[in-house]
Amino acid sequence: MSFLFVLCMGCSCAVIHYKHSPEFHVIAFYGNGEKDLAHISFVHEANKWFPEMGEKYHFIYDSTNDWNNLNSKFLSHYQVVIFLDARPELPAQRQAFQEYMDHGGAWMGFHFAAFALNNSAFPMNWDWYHHTFLGSGSYVSNTWRPTSAVLDINRHFPVTKDLPRKFRSAPNEWYRWSNDLRKNPDIKILASIDSTSFPLGTGPKQREIWHSGYYPVVWTNLHYKMIYFNMGHNDMDYEHKIDTTNRTLSYTFANKIQDKFVLNALRWLGSTKK
Repeated sequence: MSFLFVLCMGCSCAVIHYKHSPEFHVIAFYGNGEKDLAHISFVHEANKWFPEMGEKYHFIYDSTNDWNNLNSKFLSHYQVVIFLDARPELPAQRQAFQEYMDHGGAWMGFHFAAFALNNSAFPMNWDWYHHTFLGSGSYVSNTWRPTSAVLDINRHFPVTKDLPRKFRSAPNEWYRWSNDLRKNPDIKILASIDSTSFPLGTGPKQREIWHSGYYPVVWTNLHYKMIYFNMGHNDMDYEHKIDTTNRTLSYTFANKIQDKFVLNALRWLGSTKK
């Protein structure tokens, strides 16, 4: 059975011909005031990679930077919501998302989608999302420069059972959180930084280099259909500007095992019930 889908992003449209009817529909939200060039690079990459995967694995991927679409009517057309390095800020948008998840919707979040820090442009002002749903609490610190890490995989979950016990990720800026997710019975950690990665980061600030500790980077909340990936920050050539733009030095979706991890998660979210 053939299926014709028109993907519109900004002012450009791409016509994708599917050989089979789509198994599920995905909507990705992005660009809520976030100006980090590495995050912008990741969003552009994601909005190219996911439609390509959709054609191969039979799902439809739409994307929007209009967060007013985060309402019950619009979301009713989608089985999976993705937050690409962003979160909703308005109360009505947040309420619609919580209701969507409470009623069996599915969600995948990347990197900055979990960021919250008081006295910043993205404060800790959404307790349900950061404490109950994600469980991570507020952002505390990060590694720098973006570097790859060896990840320790918990293979006792549908999306990880066919992954290797350990693999080296694509380069990323890794986050540390205020809450210890190991103490939360609702959270199942799927991937964490393996100790062989240390020291992780290159600085120049010493606090941006991790030498020890436990750092979860992918997890799910067992009360919801959700998976969070800390990945989503490409490395950029910040030092050598070319035509006033920064060149992307690494890509999140350029690692076969990590890509499989994301695809496993997305297909699981799109095909399972809470």
